[in-house]
Amino acid sequence: MAKLYFNYSTMNAGKSTVLLQASHNYRERGMQTYLLTAQLDHRAGEGRIASRIGISDDADTFDVTSDLFKVLKERLAAGPLACVFIDEAQFLSEAQVWQLARAVDDLKVPVMCYGLRVDFQGKLFPGSAALLALADEMREVRTICHCGKKATMVVRQDEQGNVLHEGAQVQIGGNESYVSLCRRHWRAAIGDTAEE
Repeated sequence: MAKLYFNYSTMNAGKSTVLLQASHNYRERGMQTYLLTAQLDHRAGEGRIASRIGISDDADTFDVTSDLFKVLKERLAAGPLACVFIDEAQFLSEAQVWQLARAVDDLKVPVMCYGLRVDFQGKLFPGSAALLALADEMREVRTICHCGKKATMVVRQDEQGNVLHEGAQVQIGGNESYVSLCRRHWRAAIGDTAEE
């Protein structure tokens, strides 16, 4: 039975690694997969999903104007698909998440989305909020804070390592810009200390 999955975490937890490994597992058994990633993320190159550990694969891209139900329907017309994998799912719009849900329900193809849950200010991304509401199954990809606790938040830093408190929700970057922290250390980093 096809389902809509949301695999979420903070930065640098290995979401892309998990996605690429899962796709490889299908393909190794002779099944076709279809990979999509956000057009605005060019860190690995246009139309490329890459992991920090060095594995990568080609992917088609989506932007805010893409009708993902139509995209998947056209791809399925070209041949069977065992699973659809979407990287950088936080950049999906609410409408696109509904399109993916329709594809799961009507086209009967599993869709596995991988993305961030919250931004550097602790707010949900629109795509993540919609996936939290609509996904059939959710899985947390875990990483740890420097203290050893589970990291659930992320801070954005400038070139000098100063924590930023304001800015656009979307700013593409990696280890040079973002640090994953537990909530307590995130609060400390942004200056939210307990009143005494």
